[in-house]
Amino acid sequence: MADIANLRTAAETGLSSLFEAGRKSFATEEAIGREEAFKFFEATGLPSRRVEAFKYTDLRAAMTEAAPPAEAPSDEAARAAVAGAKGFAGIEAARLTFVNGHLVPALSDLDGLPEGVRVTPLNAALAQSDARLKLLAPVEQARANPIYQLNTAFLADGALISVAAGAKPERPLHLRFVGAGTDGFSTATRVLVELAEGAEFTLLESHEGPDGVTYQPNDALDVRVGNGAAFRHARLNREGRGAIALSTISVRLDDDARLETVNVVTGAVLSRHQIYMHVAGEGTSAVVNGAAMLGAGQLADSTLLADHAAVGGVGREMFKTVIDGDATGVFQGKIIVRQAAQQTDGKMKSDCLLLTDEGQMMNKPELEIFADDVACGHGATCGAPDEDLLFYLMARGLPRATAESLLVQAFLGEAVEAVTHEGARAALIGEIEAWLEARG
Repeated sequence: MADIANLRTAAETGLSSLFEAGRKSFATEEAIGREEAFKFFEATGLPSRRVEAFKYTDLRAAMTEAAPPAEAPSDEAARAAVAGAKGFAGIEAARLTFVNGHLVPALSDLDGLPEGVRVTPLNAALAQSDARLKLLAPVEQARANPIYQLNTAFLADGALISVAAGAKPERPLHLRFVGAGTDGFSTATRVLVELAEGAEFTLLESHEGPDGVTYQPNDALDVRVGNGAAFRHARLNREGRGAIALSTISVRLDDDARLETVNVVTGAVLSRHQIYMHVAGEGTSAVVNGAAMLGAGQLADSTLLADHAAVGGVGREMFKTVIDGDATGVFQGKIIVRQAAQQTDGKMKSDCLLLTDEGQMMNKPELEIFADDVACGHGATCGAPDEDLLFYLMARGLPRATAESLLVQAFLGEAVEAVTHEGARAALIGEIEAWLEARG
């Protein structure tokens, strides 16, 4: 019997051609496993709805072509692109600026970093065979993900960030990603954050780009939180409406480590944010939240895997989605509690607010428990704004649109309130208000 080969799409064929064309220009690949990553992708291809983890987000159908990797911009072009950037703009922070996926030193505070924080551009780290490169990809399950492997294969730039033991800088570090151009392009960046014992660190990320351009950003953040350390992270997706935006965060928590990460989505026609958390140490605490505001045919996917492999971990995951028009929201979450992870306390919830009858929400929460002394649960809700609450507000003189906006703010605010940094929290609340104002 003849072997049956899967037909490759134009995008898959294009990615193979782009990888082959870029082989000679790639930085040292041994440290990051670029070749192995692309072999993995070629064996799996772009995931379709036939793959369970992508049942509601069919990338094979959505990516009709492979956009070429963006070239590094000139300083003048980079300054013009950043001039209109709004994400976390008013916050006092040290900044690393990436334009079209390339670090721009002239627009970055490489010499003005908070005390105890060391940053090495990724390409410099590759050239120097930096020992910290071994810390990349700290979560095993992420390495079996085709989006993450594509990021590795086409990796163009990024940074290694180390926070010294006991350091607690007050100023956050802001990773500012800006896309610019009139033709389709793709980017692939990787940032590694390593927190030594007892360190505390706040990282902000903002992602934005042009409307009316079909571009394809793929960014990944790897984090290793050492014993007794605390990592606080807020991410904002303000990508242009033509973007297919893919992102992954993989986090390993050691003993008594603390994690806070919140992802807020208003941009991109299709976005998928993947969160891989591995609880390797005892007594950890993690808050993983998300808030998405969608309309006009957008699809936003939040996919979470929380793997508890040690005693006494506490996890709280909350995702809020507001659907307007014919948009689609997706939440897939799985908590795994291994046999050794007794006394794990995990709670996961996804709530959706439907503002129209045309929108839809796909919820898929899961528990996989192999321990017998745990307190774990999950839930999902989906519905329209409460008419009784609307009536209560309108009875006090508020127009229906204003009353509905107040309910939406309160609904989303529950997820954003987890952000510890006051300025970042205010900025994210401002994004909610701006979305509601634009909706009218």
